[in-house]
Amino acid sequence: MAEPVMRLYTDATDVSYIERKESTLVWHHQDANPGFGSAQAKEMLDHLESVLANEPVVVKSGQYIVEVKPQGVTKGLVAEKIFSSMFKKERRADFVLCVGDDRSDEDMFVMIGDAIKGGVILNVNNRSVFACTVGQKPSRAEYYLDDTVEVMNMIENLGDVSV
Repeated sequence: MAEPVMRLYTDATDVSYIERKESTLVWHHQDANPGFGSAQAKEMLDHLESVLANEPVVVKSGQYIVEVKPQGVTKGLVAEKIFSSMFKKERRADFVLCVGDDRSDEDMFVMIGDAIKGGVILNVNNRSVFACTVGQKPSRAEYYLDDTVEVMNMIENLGDVSV
């Protein structure tokens, strides 16, 4: 339902694009002209909020994105379902890497902390759990990375350590 509105803004904004996820539509404008992309994002957000006012969806903006997703679906809820399922099957995670770059990731970081306290994640001196925020402060994540370059360096280093 929201996709035709996003398509209008995609056509009007060079190098912007729509990403279709399982239950979410995300409009990206990180490569667009910064001023124009931000203005288009604000206008699109207002447009979508108006069009979808009576629908069970959430429309929000983040860092270079506008997102439409079903109401009640959060990253924290998804993390909770994964950890609950593992707990019921008597399985434990021995390694967790969680990386996020906006406020919508904060509930996921909280769930990771709760999973550690509940024994769902085996956490020996915090060495098996890496909850990292990227460019976002303050955060409930334990680790902070400045940008995607640091994310890639961390992943490469984790690969070196695991070999």
